[in-house]
This record gives sequence, structure tokens and C-alpha cells, in this order.
Amino acid sequence: MWNQSLQDTVSYIRERDDFLVVSHVQPDGDAISSTVAVGWLLDKLGKSFVMINEGPVPSRLHFLWRSSDIVTLAEGVEPETKYRNVICVDCADYSRVGKTTAWFADDAELLNIDHHPTNDGFGLVNLLKFDAAATAEILYELIGHFGISLDEDVANAIYTGILTDTGGFRYSNTSPFVMAIASRLLEAGAKGQELAENLLERMSLGQMLMIQRGLARLSFSEDKRIGWLWVTNEDLEETGASNEDLEGLVNYPRNIEGVEVGILFKENGTKSVKVSLRSAGTVNVAALAQQFGGGGHVRAAGCRLTEPLPAVIEQVVEAVRKALDAG
Repeated sequence: MWNQSLQDTVSYIRERDDFLVVSHVQPDGDAISSTVAVGWLLDKLGKSFVMINEGPVPSRLHFLWRSSDIVTLAEGVEPETKYRNVICVDCADYSRVGKTTAWFADDAELLNIDHHPTNDGFGLVNLLKFDAAATAEILYELIGHFGISLDEDVANAIYTGILTDTGGFRYSNTSPFVMAIASRLLEAGAKGQELAENLLERMSLGQMLMIQRGLARLSFSEDKRIGWLWVTNEDLEETGASNEDLEGLVNYPRNIEGVEVGILFKENGTKSVKVSLRSAGTVNVAALAQQFGGGGHVRAAGCRLTEPLPAVIEQVVEAVRKALDAG
């Protein structure tokens, strides 16, 4: 099945031209690195393409190959061209492409490349590998099937996706295969030490201020197996922080000894709350997120609820409590 999917994907790319490459809203390291890795492959094949995302590229990822070419959607701007050949990377479900659908032709045929277990195969062609540590890992295999040698640009991109989605090679998805890929990427020119320093160690002032505010609200369930914190729109405005400054904040409650599930609640404008869930392994947070229309991985997942923050906290914590009691 996997080999057939690879062959179908190679055929999809070889037989077409004029592509739109999209990743999920509020893109992270794997989303952006996968976007540029696909762009790099299309460039090597002499294909025309446009890379796009609903939101901006996080500043810490601006070093990636042609990341400045990724179009950020502006409110109300209509596309001059609509694309029939669309490559979606790192999107756990179709809704994760967000408003980029405005750039899809009515008869668009999608190539869906992803590693999230909750992905339902929404593409005409689906290259899905649920045990892959990152979508970037899948793209490493795909590029190999085109017989194109890696250079420093794509090695840095793929290494970035794997590095960030494995938490610096610390999470349980760090397989021997992942480490073998990392070794080959370093041989191809990936700047391992520099990437680790910039992506995992360095911290903006906004990020530190958001950690300060979030930890001041750290809360626990009665048995201390659930820990959560929340941030508001006002927090972002008053600190000057951006959404990318919230990355990793959910790990603070999760990392406390005895906590089985850590949760971050983030107000998203005035209409919704984004929920990030992290599990120590007892609870499948992807299944929990699906209850609220979200998805993700067994140990890392998320969802979005259109209710006031206090109501969302109550609902999600109660759902986690029930999952722990049932487990």
C-alpha cells in the first residue's frame, strides 16, 4: 500500500504542472519546512508552483529556502489564478488548509501528504504515513524516489521539520529510522547545531513574557493528573507577543511529574478558543480532540471551540477527566 501510494504520488507530480502548495493554518516548523521541501522538489523538476498559507511564516523559520516566497493571505484579496493541482502538506484534515481554498479551482485535484493519524484521506492521491515522525520525514522518502540528490537547502528544511516535531529528538516518535535520516541530512549539509540553537534554545522576549503570564494561571485537577493554563487576547496585545511565541507553552503543565495531560487554552479573537493537548501516554488526546472537531496524534493534538473561554476550559477538562477515569 505504501509503495503504491509513493508511485501514485510520483506520477501525480511528474504528469502535472502549475501547482499550489499549501500547509495548515498557524504553521509550525514541520508545516513550513514541508512546504519549502515540496517547492524545492518542484523547482528541481522544472515545475511552476506557488507556495501559500493563510498565516505568516514564523520569524524563526525565515532562514529556510525561499520561505519569503510563501504567500500570506491578505483579508479580502482575491486570487488572480485558481489552481487545479494542489499539494497539501501536514494538514490533519481538509479544514486545516483554511482560507487558501479560495485559490483552489472548482475541479481541483488534491495530493494529500501527511503523518497525522486523524487524516481521513481527503485527496485524490494520498501519501499518508501515520508512524512517520513528521511530514518532512515522508518528503525525505519521496525525494529519494525521484533520484534527486539532496543539497544543503532541502537538508536544512527536512531536518527542521523532523527536529521540531520530535522535540529535538526527545519524543517517542524518535525512531531508529528518524535518526538514520538525520545522519544523512547532516552529511548533505544540514546545520544541526545551528538549527537546534535557533529553533529549540533561543527565546524571544514575547515568548518569555507569555510563559510568565501562563504559569501564573497554572491550574490542576483534584488528583493533579491534569494540568492547564490559558492566555487571552489581552495577553498578546499587552506583551507584543505573536502566536508563534506560544509554541511549547503547553509542555509546561505536561512536564510536571504526575501530570498525565497538559492543556493550553488560547483565546482566538472574540469568537473561539484554540485548545492544545499533550499526553504522557495514558490518554489518546487525538481521540479527545476529535470529540471537539479537532485531531492530531496520540500524544499531541488540538481543536478549536466557538464558546467563551471559561466554558471551553470546563468542557475540555471534564472530557480529559472522563478519559482518565475510563483508562
